[in-house]
Amino acid sequence: MVATEVRPARRSALGRAAAPYALLLPSVLFMLALFGWPVISAVQQAFTGTHGGATQNWHDMVAEPHFWQSVRNTLLLVVVLIPVQFVLAVAMALLLRERLPGRGFYFYVWSVPLAVSDLAAGLVWLSIFTDNGYLNSALGWFGVNPVEWLSYQNASTMFLAVFLAELWRATSLVLIILVSGMQMMPRDYEEAAEVFGASFWQRLRHVTLPLMRPSIQVALILRTILAFQAFAVAQALTGNEFPLLVGQTYLWFAGLNDPHVASAVALVVLGVSMLTAIGYLVMLRRPDRSQGGER
Repeated sequence: MVATEVRPARRSALGRAAAPYALLLPSVLFMLALFGWPVISAVQQAFTGTHGGATQNWHDMVAEPHFWQSVRNTLLLVVVLIPVQFVLAVAMALLLRERLPGRGFYFYVWSVPLAVSDLAAGLVWLSIFTDNGYLNSALGWFGVNPVEWLSYQNASTMFLAVFLAELWRATSLVLIILVSGMQMMPRDYEEAAEVFGASFWQRLRHVTLPLMRPSIQVALILRTILAFQAFAVAQALTGNEFPLLVGQTYLWFAGLNDPHVASAVALVVLGVSMLTAIGYLVMLRRPDRSQGGER
């Protein structure tokens, strides 16, 4: 009698323990099918092909004349763009949190670029920076000669055009993530710090930003990964004069009809993105509570 009662109880306990995994199983299978199989196929293509040994694709990749230039441009864009976007998004989120008049209107206006595709954003900014665009027309009103902003001879102005277009297009993504994190952040800590005489910058550094760590982590990881994948904006603005890593993937796949080398370039982008995400997770991890004296 006792054994009969123990067995159903044990089965019930096992069922409760397995229930969460059973619920997660469809999502895991979907993610494996959506991301796992393409990654496996890319790895297989990157190390196989009709050109020779397993390393031939990688040799062709680095031997392409614009490869290292695309690496330099991509890293430069990420290093300059991400900090500026982050600071701008934090400032905009703090302004929205102050409940200023018309803040709902500002939020919707600032979020508009999210609805614009990469290529459309590039074409919008092309109309601004082209030789006969809006910017040169405005400069002409002040007697300034037209500037060839997108000329291959002006590398700095080409970078500026791509930078401004990406800044306008993607800052709203960081803003929305930060605003969402602020909605869940209690204001009691900031009010207490203000009572004890902390300045705005002290509250921002020691209270607001630490409380926003989870949303900051998500925003930085997502935005940096997407920045490494930037292509359509630069393509619309500069064509092939400002090459980026993902543009190299497109060049090898569509232009040179070589999916094997294209997969090798894609794996480079994937590897750099993963290393960057791991770096953010390490830098922004929560301090160990056991070492902080917290019981």
